[in-house]
Amino acid sequence: MRIAVPREREGQPLVAAAPQTVELLIRLGYEVLVERGAGLRASFPDSLYEDAGASLVDAHSVWAADVVIAVDTPNEEQLAVMRPGATLIARLAPQQTPGLAESLAPLGITALAMDAVPRISRAQAMDVLSSQANIAGYRAVVEAANRFGRVFTGQVTAAGKMPPARVYVIGAGVAGLAAIGTANSMGALVSATDVRPEVAEQVESMGASFVPLPTSQGKSEDGYAKALSTEEAAAANALYAEQAAKSDIVITTANIPGRTAPILLDEDAIAGMAPGSIIVDMAAVNGGNCALTVPGEVVTTANSVTIIGYVDLAGHLPTQASGLYGRNVANLLELMTPGRDGELVVDLDDEIVRGIAVSVEGSIMWPPPPIRVSAAPAKVAGGPSEQELAEEAARRAAKEKRAKRTGLIGLILAIAVFIALILVTPAAATGHYIVLILAVILGFYVISNVTPALHTPLMSVTNAISGIILIGAISQIGDPHPLITGASFVAIVLASVNIFGGFAVTHRMLAMFRK
Repeated sequence: MRIAVPREREGQPLVAAAPQTVELLIRLGYEVLVERGAGLRASFPDSLYEDAGASLVDAHSVWAADVVIAVDTPNEEQLAVMRPGATLIARLAPQQTPGLAESLAPLGITALAMDAVPRISRAQAMDVLSSQANIAGYRAVVEAANRFGRVFTGQVTAAGKMPPARVYVIGAGVAGLAAIGTANSMGALVSATDVRPEVAEQVESMGASFVPLPTSQGKSEDGYAKALSTEEAAAANALYAEQAAKSDIVITTANIPGRTAPILLDEDAIAGMAPGSIIVDMAAVNGGNCALTVPGEVVTTANSVTIIGYVDLAGHLPTQASGLYGRNVANLLELMTPGRDGELVVDLDDEIVRGIAVSVEGSIMWPPPPIRVSAAPAKVAGGPSEQELAEEAARRAAKEKRAKRTGLIGLILAIAVFIALILVTPAAATGHYIVLILAVILGFYVISNVTPALHTPLMSVTNAISGIILIGAISQIGDPHPLITGASFVAIVLASVNIFGGFAVTHRMLAMFRK
């Protein structure tokens, strides 16, 4: 079968297949056709496609192919060229386009929507929305940094101290996490909020602090955030306004396909932000999360807050975005080409294929049956009840409290014993206690500054103790008393053997895991 890649409409910088994608499709047994100039906007000249094994053709030949992979929905003239039985794979946006299936079915084509891939584990490699959102989240921070009047990272210079930028991300989906990671890598202080409580750990793992909502939060059942009630939304918006007033940059990501984006920051919230602040509204394509967002434009409010409302942030990185989109398509085609013989098989029993099918050879297939997923861990059948889990949590909390109390008592007793020893020790020997204290401090910091990759946790503890002994012994090696000098020498030898031997043993252990 012939797979064709068209040149997208004016204004769309992406192309449905990069040269690397062509190589993957050829390995699956397909003949690949590429319209001349299709990849120029994404920095892919025709020569790269020819080198990858594709044939350069005109627009009519592309749309007459067996399978057409595109970025966006084609126009009526292009659809008219497609023959019955052909397959169209593109971002068709069936959620936002009522009647799409009804208009495609009479053509007798099979239409598969790449932006309708179900959010299940097996489909992650084909999830166009996630791959593009990842790029968009990165680009959102770059756009904010470009218009922000300060650097992101805190610095101390001869001219004075520069505080780090404060970045607040609303929504910790793929785009939000990408924005968090990018802002954190640039040195900003990052915080984030999401209506799904299960993502708090993900936010914190990216180096940001999680700001929970003051309302009861529902768990996600379809991979997207659960809608809040009117009261919950009001409380959430109050939190957003409070955090936005403390932040230099706010990135909003509340965008569910097929729905109007909710307003998270109203005019009062924006008015409460400091002059020079930046808002990047990543939901601008669906109306925006900010009351003053203008889709596709950058506006500045009366209080000098800049609102960036670009509708296609991923399109600002067309080379990368096209490569990822093409890889998503290639992964889908690999699933639908079980024989790797260049023959496309539309298996509607497969939940991925069924989930993206808009029409199949004249039959209307949209909407698909629902697929319920959850980002929260599934409850194991026969596992402990909620009451048992609560009791176990209470026991752990009580155990931790007792451990803290015991540790505090031990510390107080140790201090008391140390003070008593000082009081009963002759004045001439009190200097040794100072040596002991300094040895403890210096020895600990000398060893603790060694990267953990060079010694195991157990070895690090023994090395820390040996470091304390070593520092103390070195400070006493010159004592005029021969007994103290001899003991110091023995301590230096033994501590050194332990430290260097510890590193040698650890190195040998780590070598077992190297090829």
